[in-house]
Amino acid sequence: MKKQLITTVALALTLAANAQTHVMDVLTAKPGAPVQNTMYGIFFEDINYAADGGLYGELVKNRSFEFPQSLMGWQTTGKVEVKNDGPFDRCPHYVTLSYPGHPERRTSLTNEGFFGIGLLKDEEYRFSVYAKATEGDATIRVQLIDQSTMEEHQEFVEKEIVVNSKDWKKYQVILKSPKTDSNARLRIFLKGNKSVCLEHISLFPVNTFKNRENGMRRDLAQALADMHPGVLRFPGGCIVESFELETRYQWKNTVGPVENRPLNDNRWISTFDYKLFPDYFQSYGLGFFEYFQLAEDIGAEPLPVLNVGMACQFQNWNDASAHCPIDQLEPYIQDCLDLIEFANGDKNSTWGKVRAEMGHPAPFNLKFIAVGNEQWDTLYFQRLKPFVKAIREKYPEIKIVGTSGPDSEGEMYEKGWQAMREQKADLVDEHFYRPESWFLDPKNTLRYESYSRKGPKVFAGEYACHGKGKKYNHYETSLYEAAFMTDFERNADIVHITAYAPLFAHIDGWQWRPDLIWFDNTRMFKSVSYYVQQMYATNKGTNSISLTMDKKPVAGLEGQDGLFASAVVDTKENVVIVKVINTSKQAQAIKLNLNGLKGNHDVSTITLTCDDLDAENSLDNPTRIVPQNGTLKASGDKVSVIEDKLDAMTFRIYKVKK
Repeated sequence: MKKQLITTVALALTLAANAQTHVMDVLTAKPGAPVQNTMYGIFFEDINYAADGGLYGELVKNRSFEFPQSLMGWQTTGKVEVKNDGPFDRCPHYVTLSYPGHPERRTSLTNEGFFGIGLLKDEEYRFSVYAKATEGDATIRVQLIDQSTMEEHQEFVEKEIVVNSKDWKKYQVILKSPKTDSNARLRIFLKGNKSVCLEHISLFPVNTFKNRENGMRRDLAQALADMHPGVLRFPGGCIVESFELETRYQWKNTVGPVENRPLNDNRWISTFDYKLFPDYFQSYGLGFFEYFQLAEDIGAEPLPVLNVGMACQFQNWNDASAHCPIDQLEPYIQDCLDLIEFANGDKNSTWGKVRAEMGHPAPFNLKFIAVGNEQWDTLYFQRLKPFVKAIREKYPEIKIVGTSGPDSEGEMYEKGWQAMREQKADLVDEHFYRPESWFLDPKNTLRYESYSRKGPKVFAGEYACHGKGKKYNHYETSLYEAAFMTDFERNADIVHITAYAPLFAHIDGWQWRPDLIWFDNTRMFKSVSYYVQQMYATNKGTNSISLTMDKKPVAGLEGQDGLFASAVVDTKENVVIVKVINTSKQAQAIKLNLNGLKGNHDVSTITLTCDDLDAENSLDNPTRIVPQNGTLKASGDKVSVIEDKLDAMTFRIYKVKK
């Protein structure tokens, strides 16, 4: 028995001695390439009801009756007539409510909102409307109603407005909700027998982000601010192009008084016949002024994307007739030049004056402009040239972003990069939505080491790991994104901007997933991918520093047992930040030699981990998988060392004050 015990102990000691500790060397005293403030950004596109019905605070659908079916989103009773000679030339439609002919009949309008109207208990909502009376003072009753209630009354808030002018005039009242309801309705009754005309019927939370009247939904905008993004790319994406040029995104239609911004098709209205949303339009209430303002509010550099004279190539492939002829590009080029003036021009300039009149006399300090989105080959390259020439001549300080197309490698990708070098673009926008295997393949995990350091920098403008057979925001794919992102940091000299995509998705109106932030009308949750992005963005440091294992990058290479790692230093805060991801299914012992540091140091940690690879956050359990803070110690006479055991499938950040 004694002999057996000795043998067992000896075997255990032998196994312990043979257990591999992965030793990583970190050169803390040798700051490398600067990490750009723009390194970790966000990309907004109006897909999945991200704008109207999402980030944009408006709660009324089809508020100006400009949808192709004028009363889409509205239910009517009594005598309601749609007319088109209203006070706003680009939004001419309005409705007239008239006496229905009998005191027991009712003339009313009821708006369904976007999958309902979301209200929060004790929150105030600003109802506004442009109205005129046609035959003496008229009165409307404005209600918030619950159509599903078993109570005696559907309405739970009501106020009256007396319309006392024959001229168009804006009226508003504040409605306070006594309860939370994600599926409420807005109802307007005509009171009495005097007709009234109504236009631009609006309902906004008073408590928007930064309390702006034409503002953003507070919780969603705050989630963006909490990421501390370095850049905000807008407004798309494929909506910049649309199916045909007629319905492309035109920024000049999105500025000026909000009630006079024309409706536009949304490029995603009918893209997927299995996810069809025939009421998906763009009100342009969230326009370029609001995008610039949002970027300023969250501390991000604005990065607008403008049309290069091309419709979406995916829908038109190489059909040259679908795109603007090269000799007719001048209006598109002028749009770019005018946008720069709108953002940066003196308040007395033509477009700077428009910005100033909208409430922002100071310039927005635009530094970047992207021309074209995810386009490729000769059709794009030929059209881009005159844009580059014109922008360089008038605004040489503006950095121009071109694109390498939709492929992450291959012939079109190579041609794209070559063309961008020849045209001397400042950055090249790369897009890659790829499966797990791609994100773990060493030829991709060391993607940017082989890039030329001469010429354009990299903008990884859209990327996400798409799980095979899953394609949703489960933990596993988010961890692989974290692993891949170590290559951004290792190559901070060439990678200057990155952005996960898409950003938002409405639970009841999504067409594409995975997405960073999900929401319904009253709640939201941040995906695990959100927390990965946030962990990087809030710990990006100021300079990359060398981190190696056996003099090799830690990028899931052979013998590294699924480990990925990168390191930065924050020279302002005097902090070393090491990121380590274990993508293997076993715990890994690691040892971090902090060369350049010695003695004892406190180490703060941030850990993202989960033992269920298919798990995800949800509306009902939004914090199922979130980062957790902890502490460790670093010690050593000559070199401070952190020794740790990293659980399987875990992402951990180590922060050491120098």
